[in-house]
Amino acid sequence: MSITLKTAALRSTAVLALTVAAGGAFAEEVTVVSGAVGNAVANFDALVAPWEAATGNDAVLVPMPASTTDQFGQYRLWLAAQNGDIDLYQTDVIWAPQLAEHFVDLTQAATDAGLIDSNFPSIIESQTVDGKLVALPLFTDAPALYYRTDLLEKYGASVPTTWEELTATAQMIQDGERAAGNAEMWGFVWQGNAYEGLTCDALEWIKSYGGGQIVEADGSISVDNENAAAALTMAAGWVGTISPEGVLAYQEEESRGVWQTGNAVFMRNWPYAYLLGNGDDSAVKGLFDVAPLPAGPGEGGTSAATLGGWNIAVSKYGDNQDAAISLALYMASAEAQKQRAINEGNLPTIVSLYEDADVLAANPYMARWQEVFLNAVPRPSAPVGSDYNEVSTLFFTAVHSVISGEEEAATALADLQADLEDLLED
Repeated sequence: MSITLKTAALRSTAVLALTVAAGGAFAEEVTVVSGAVGNAVANFDALVAPWEAATGNDAVLVPMPASTTDQFGQYRLWLAAQNGDIDLYQTDVIWAPQLAEHFVDLTQAATDAGLIDSNFPSIIESQTVDGKLVALPLFTDAPALYYRTDLLEKYGASVPTTWEELTATAQMIQDGERAAGNAEMWGFVWQGNAYEGLTCDALEWIKSYGGGQIVEADGSISVDNENAAAALTMAAGWVGTISPEGVLAYQEEESRGVWQTGNAVFMRNWPYAYLLGNGDDSAVKGLFDVAPLPAGPGEGGTSAATLGGWNIAVSKYGDNQDAAISLALYMASAEAQKQRAINEGNLPTIVSLYEDADVLAANPYMARWQEVFLNAVPRPSAPVGSDYNEVSTLFFTAVHSVISGEEEAATALADLQADLEDLLED
């Protein structure tokens, strides 16, 4: 059995796919959704090279939609059809309860490889459904506030700890820089497109305002409340003031594009953007740092960062499960996670790597994410189970209607509450 390599020209946010072949002919495709963006695709060949050398196998990359919402929809189509061409799926942390029935139980394989004990227990738990480990952790994720150290120093400003402070500081520096001749400067860029990324951003706003987590751990629907409405009204006020109108179509890479060309004071984004921001082609190299996302107002205000992360799952329907499991174990191994941490800035799920000298020498900033993870909030995938994708779609659609000015927050959230009740209480 072999896995034959074919390289495709992919966008940085593209999904990776691996094609497993037998007897030198293409036989099976292994689809791996890449939660990482930026350098993930370009580094893929180097990532799997040790596995290829050890096994004599090769790997193939096939493009997928950039949006995680679109990726999930494609996954469900393939899995519902029991597509035998797909062997490996790279999965978002929230997808395990929804797709578990289609994936191989990797508990024994992971135990034998020492991956159960070496990973953060909570991450292993997040990928365990009905006692079965349906995906192996690859890296974990939580967003932070990126800020321009040079501009804050220039204007005598402090790192904002509340959204109110961020709004005021962003406006002040944006106005000052534009008056100085930079007409392209914006105060704050984030992810406003109607997709899963907006669910993450908006959950952070609402949670930070004391507005709950959309659906709580006990299954109660909590989204229709004054604090949640206040949070969305705040975000709507950024559009066209400290954020460009185009932010309503931004995903992670569009936000990073504005930031990395030097045209934003603040950015909300994931850890991958740190290494890229310090690349030789970056206008902000050496001119920024990160901090926890701002808190909401009052006693109930807190900082909140959506818990992310990506995993690798083996399809039940592929014909080459042994090769697929072998590759999954390698991609989840300490060796591969270390390589991904050094080259792509992905945060490992294996505890020991946070004390690895090579990892810390390459990325000393990883220590800064410890405080961010203390404020991590999960999306409500556990309480809503297989309905999560529909819940998220209803949520980000309602949020987008508010930030785009189509609806008032209170009206949108009342309608959303009713829609969620219809979906979840039937």
